[in-house]
Amino acid sequence: MEENQNSYVIETFGLGKSYQGESALKALNLKVPKHSIFGFLGPNGAGKTTTIKLLLGLAAPTTGTATVFGHDIQRESVEIRRRVGYLAQDPRYYEHMSAREVLRFTARFFYTGPAAEIEQRIDETLTLVGLETKADRPTKGFSGGERQRLGIAQAQVNYPDLLILDEPAASLDPQGRYDVLEVMERLRKHTTIFYSTHILSDVQRVSDTVAILNHGELVAQAPIEALLAGADHGVVYTLSLKGDTTAAQATMRSQPWVASLTETRTNGITRWDVGVTDETAAESELLRLVLSDRAINVTDFGRKQHNLEEVFLSMVGDNQHGD
Repeated sequence: MEENQNSYVIETFGLGKSYQGESALKALNLKVPKHSIFGFLGPNGAGKTTTIKLLLGLAAPTTGTATVFGHDIQRESVEIRRRVGYLAQDPRYYEHMSAREVLRFTARFFYTGPAAEIEQRIDETLTLVGLETKADRPTKGFSGGERQRLGIAQAQVNYPDLLILDEPAASLDPQGRYDVLEVMERLRKHTTIFYSTHILSDVQRVSDTVAILNHGELVAQAPIEALLAGADHGVVYTLSLKGDTTAAQATMRSQPWVASLTETRTNGITRWDVGVTDETAAESELLRLVLSDRAINVTDFGRKQHNLEEVFLSMVGDNQHGD
């Protein structure tokens, strides 16, 4: 098959997988753009790892097919794997080996050139993941975050065109997660990153495109900005107020462009969430109407930014949680 000429590194077409009659993945249609950080999001058991196994040729699909770099995942899996770096959820090492020795061992599978050039690539990779000062220490003493960064280095040592990371920060403390996400952002200019996760805040921080999987089904796929500003949530303005809001609330509810108004009170501060149907009218009139009421003072005003947790729970239900 010829190299895919469009803008997608991964495309799946009705891709499905069943185990003993139970469907783990149902008719997945996925498009992963080149040079993106693609967050593959879903609760435990959603089918994320199954998808990765199919893409890497580690399992055969029950239905449908997929391409990576335009190559069929079943007929051309060897060609695909030459150009892919992969990090499993829980990387393991020979703990007596140093980070440099781990990368040297891995590099020998890809490079047959002069030793000095291989060592230069190893040094570059260690610097890329921030392990240059710990390059010659045994991995036995590495923290969880350092082990994950070494795993990313191992997956990246062959200059892959696609980096697949399975839950790269799932078991890490906040500092370890921060370090791994920083490495992922650093790698953005070098490769396409496809990573599975259930950690919503991580996805919102680093991803530019997101897919949400639930019970083996794709329930959303979009650039993250589009997902967070989705029509299902509408445009909402938030206000923090002091004083008697009774009259102002009546005035606001009477406006034809106000779709909803919810009010909460905490420690003497009243918060409004005002859903609107006409953003232009809201920008022009909302704050002006509130300020015209001398019984209240406005301490904060702005357009509400939906977070990924709200979007995720609205799609998969608040009874779903990650690993």
